[in-house]
Amino acid sequence: MKLSSLFAPALAVAVGLAAIPAAQAQFVPNRPLEIAVHAGPGSGNDVFARALISVIEANNLSPVRIQVANKPGGGSTTAAAYVASKAGTSNTLGVFTNIWITDPLVSAEATNPLSSMTPLALVIREPGLIAVKADSPYQTLGDFIEAAKAEPGKLSQSGGSVLARENVLRQLIMMETGADWQFISFPSGGERLAALLGGHVDLMIVEPGEAAEQVRSGAMRVIAAVSEERLPTFPDVPTLTEAGLNVPNLPQIRGIVAPPGMPAEAVAYYSDMIRQATESQQWQDYVSENGFEAAFTTPEETSAFVAEYTEQLAGILEAAGLEIVKR
Repeated sequence: MKLSSLFAPALAVAVGLAAIPAAQAQFVPNRPLEIAVHAGPGSGNDVFARALISVIEANNLSPVRIQVANKPGGGSTTAAAYVASKAGTSNTLGVFTNIWITDPLVSAEATNPLSSMTPLALVIREPGLIAVKADSPYQTLGDFIEAAKAEPGKLSQSGGSVLARENVLRQLIMMETGADWQFISFPSGGERLAALLGGHVDLMIVEPGEAAEQVRSGAMRVIAAVSEERLPTFPDVPTLTEAGLNVPNLPQIRGIVAPPGMPAEAVAYYSDMIRQATESQQWQDYVSENGFEAAFTTPEETSAFVAEYTEQLAGILEAAGLEIVKR
């Protein structure tokens, strides 16, 4: 299943960005800005938020200090509730990812946090890499799958929430191949990585930038790419399709959301701040070095993207054997 067509509008430069709304000139933040993330220090969201803040500050795009507020717990629930609690204010933003969308699709109790908030921007689309410890006996993904079929439940994979991309992909691969291995959830990216490098689990899905660092150090080996094409930073690593699997190349999206009722002038200000940051050379270098895809969208484009991507994710979750309780 290809998802590239869905992201095409997000990868184009928006028309009319040169025209900054007049309302924006009336707003300038005068209190520190916080960006809430739904995972702990060292996680992909945490690293992403700090990288964005670094670029904003390096280009003098904010007159106030910006800090990360780590709000792990309940998948995206704790962070989403925190951002929602700041309704009507102008000094809190949040990082949203796939899980902000997937949680409400399969839980009757969960509400869709994005339905009441103001999506500001889609910022990046991340491919993934399937990795093993450097001295693992599994040279290919096929080797791992065959071992997981031979001894069901013996092997294991580290990851985040059970609804995170890494577990959804695990479910899809197991359903297609008949393999069976465990999924062990950890609250932070650092713990997931430590579990693999310490030999406590056998597999993980990792971001390209983090994988490159571990591969260079000789601690990790990459066996497959979760992407439609081979990654420039890992040209010798086959895609899932090349590995003989017919499963979606599910990307991880990262974007910025504002609380409900944020004044329009603040929305315009922060949208333009993020746009300028993503157009900077520092950000383009960060995206390239980490194997990401730039994907800036305006608030209006982001809202449309979220609606369409929700339908895409619902179909993928159903294919993974999960019941969709509401869209």
